[in-house]
Amino acid sequence: MGLMDGKKGLIVGIANERSYAYFIAESLLREGAQCLFTHLPGEKMERRVRKACESLGAEDPWLRPLDASSDEQLDAVFDAVKSDVGELDFIVHSIAFADKDWLKEGLFLSTPREVFTQACDISAYTFAAMADRAAPLMSEGGSMIAISYYGAEKAAPGYNVMGVAKSALESTTRYLASDLGPKNIRCNAISGGPFRTMSAMAVGGFGQIMDVVAERAPMRRNVEGREVGDAAVFLLSDLSTGVTGQVLYVDCGFSSIVM
Repeated sequence: MGLMDGKKGLIVGIANERSYAYFIAESLLREGAQCLFTHLPGEKMERRVRKACESLGAEDPWLRPLDASSDEQLDAVFDAVKSDVGELDFIVHSIAFADKDWLKEGLFLSTPREVFTQACDISAYTFAAMADRAAPLMSEGGSMIAISYYGAEKAAPGYNVMGVAKSALESTTRYLASDLGPKNIRCNAISGGPFRTMSAMAVGGFGQIMDVVAERAPMRRNVEGREVGDAAVFLLSDLSTGVTGQVLYVDCGFSSIVM
């Protein structure tokens, strides 16, 4: 038996085989979960995400287009979930966006208003928007997680407005936990270490961050995708029924040291 046998949920954020959401899906599927997926609109993105899902063994996956900045598309996805599977036990929010032109060292001071607000909207508000739509589908309770990064707590080279957005995401997680706790719905975040995803590569100081973590983290290496995936299983399974409103660091211990 798997830890997620009989549980079904929605995973938002698989871009390819190198995204955290991919490894989370891999761990969930291994433990028996039924996973539903979304992709950014467009045939190219659908093909890419479908290929990633099929590589996980999810043949003919439930897959719907979603631009999370659109309330209409969010409504359409969750209406389809309700129609097709009825209820949910978990959701995984693993999306973030900021204009890469402003993810360079020394540019945060001049971040335009529209870049700032867009980053917070897509990276943080969308978790609340998804939670609002998912909660009515969790009549027996459930679990929700979002993916953050240490740049929410400390300034990281080139992370800039994305760090502000991740701070908002972590705060959003705590307020969701407070609102949804009486419904037996838990909300947590995983702060994963730096990982070579497509979005991470857009950060100007990313290579420097990876090098510093590998040198100074207690485990003297960077985190692996499967480690974040397995931590997600813990937070989404019944092993963590007393855990909510928390940020779980899965970063080889880097966040626990001063230097």
